[in-house]
Amino acid sequence: MKDNPLLGIFAWIVGAIVALVVGSGMIEKTLTVPGIPEIITFIAGWAVISATIIGTILAVFTK
Repeated sequence: MKDNPLLGIFAWIVGAIVALVVGSGMIEKTLTVPGIPEIITFIAGWAVISATIIGTILAVFTK
């Protein structure tokens, strides 16, 4: 990734989008995990979204 910084940025953006989609799916109960209560999945979805947003903000301000 050091040779092509554009590729690194693209991979980072795709990862953030995927994390937001997965978190949203967990919150809306579209994505469920068998054997785990829905409230745990709901909380985990919010944790994923929160961590992604905080990570994005930190990444922008540290560059």
